[in-house]
Amino acid sequence: MIEFLSKIGASVRLLLEALGVAFRLFVHLVRLFKPNMRRFRLVSEQMHFLGNYSLAIISVSGLFVGFVLGLQGYYTLQKYGSESALGLLVALSLVRELGPVVCALLFAGRAGTSLTAEIGLMKAGEQLSAMEMMGIDPIARILAPRFWAGIFTMPILAAVFSAMGIVGGWIVGVVMIGIDSGSFWGQMQGGVDVFKDVLNGVLKSLIFGVTVTFVALYQGFEAQPTPEGVSRATTSTVVVASLFVLGLDFLLTALMFSL
Repeated sequence: MIEFLSKIGASVRLLLEALGVAFRLFVHLVRLFKPNMRRFRLVSEQMHFLGNYSLAIISVSGLFVGFVLGLQGYYTLQKYGSESALGLLVALSLVRELGPVVCALLFAGRAGTSLTAEIGLMKAGEQLSAMEMMGIDPIARILAPRFWAGIFTMPILAAVFSAMGIVGGWIVGVVMIGIDSGSFWGQMQGGVDVFKDVLNGVLKSLIFGVTVTFVALYQGFEAQPTPEGVSRATTSTVVVASLFVLGLDFLLTALMFSL
């Protein structure tokens, strides 16, 4: 019994220690906002790396999600004679939920793992230690530009995902099935609220961008400097970031649409 309690105590201590380290790192990254804006070239380079290289999977995934939403939505609305509301259904589903959430999950799998592996390999190769020996803060030079680039990139990718999804829904509903194009766009324009729906989706994508990017950087920065350690950190990035995104989505939805 004593041994069991000691294991629980050790686990709790390690968890609290990890939370403390993560909080200090997060605060440090937030404080580096102004210095990074003065050296925006570093941030823009990382935005190109994270955003441009993720654009293909985001666009294609959004298009096929729109295809599926168009088909499923049509078959559901057809039972109630409301096929003309297909555009509204597709737009609200993407802007409110699927756009930010699915994009964040794809971003964690594509860009998050890349960030973790890159930072982990730099740590394993002692590049971060070498920077400290030269008097350069590796958090300010390496982590902070990637952190803010991920935050700026995520809403743009979510918007692209939602736009491609709406195009996919239009292709299925209007081109393939034959729903009136005016009804498709008219219902969408009349039912989607800029502040309640679009801005809430943008806010979600910003929060998901902070979460996914920070988890990826933290996992890479705290990874064991071995091939096995970097591999475990990369896997942990996808698992932890995905769970955080899904949990935060529930909380944010409950807060946003209950007010």
